[in-house]
Amino acid sequence: MHPPARVLPPRDLPTAAGLALGAAADLLLADPRRWHPVAGFGRAAAALERPLWRDSRAAGAAYAALLAGAATGLGVALDRATRRRPAARTLVTAAATWTVLGGTSLARAGTAMARTLDAGDLPAARALLPTLAGRDPSRLDVPELARATVESVAENTSDAAVAPLVWGALAGLPGLLGYRAVNTLDAMVGHRSPRYARFGWAAARTDDVANWLPARLTAALTVAAAPSAGGSARGAWTAWRRDGAAHPSPNAGRCEAALAGALQLRLGGRNVYGSRVEDRPVLGRGRAPTAGDVPRAVRLSGAVWTAAAVLAALARGLRRR
Repeated sequence: MHPPARVLPPRDLPTAAGLALGAAADLLLADPRRWHPVAGFGRAAAALERPLWRDSRAAGAAYAALLAGAATGLGVALDRATRRRPAARTLVTAAATWTVLGGTSLARAGTAMARTLDAGDLPAARALLPTLAGRDPSRLDVPELARATVESVAENTSDAAVAPLVWGALAGLPGLLGYRAVNTLDAMVGHRSPRYARFGWAAARTDDVANWLPARLTAALTVAAAPSAGGSARGAWTAWRRDGAAHPSPNAGRCEAALAGALQLRLGGRNVYGSRVEDRPVLGRGRAPTAGDVPRAVRLSGAVWTAAAVLAALARGLRRR
């Protein structure tokens, strides 16, 4: 007698479709303008920080675990509730994907900065920078504002768009919501400041781990997509491999170096964050960025994360439930 044929579980097409629809919604609509769930999570995290804050790694780890665990737990609950309801799974995944993605909002912020710099309105450009980067804009001139914008676009292509898609492909709804919680906590408390050096340590290290794979995928896709922005694939590959590890972040340097090489730019230098000054290593061996390079960076960013969305949907669609 022949052994009974093994019945394979169905492929996860509903989640794959939800990832694709959510990415399309972000392309068309950007972030929700009102009642944004990520903003609500941030408010809850800020409220919880007040009673839980201690100058302690243990307290910070408990804080991060509680909030990231709650977000991931919500994803698990939604996953279970929609497991046998394909249409609901697709719609819920699409809504979650749209909520956690920030690719189009990043592009709009970069484009607004480019227009302001082109108009020569330095005060307005300085006022815009906090929407893109955390450094002190008060003394930055046009070239430094352009550099800050290009670097932010490069780094946040991974953080705001590629990484959520990667985690959506790997872990579905829990991955989407859990990653966004981790990344939001890093942005809120993962700073090297006297208040957060210890309390924010766990949030920052968790974010480093969560972004390890997405950052390298972002760099690889930057190599592949470089010609779409008139850039050099060889330059992107060379700068990524040569300079990416020099950056103090284990992840951001890969993205920034690849984009610098693709557009034949030179990134890095002195950054001021309030009272803290960092001298960053040089990434790329081209010229210093100008206002005209910001739209090129935005165009390359869009090509990279759109490709990531296609790959994420395909990967999830091939996965068995």
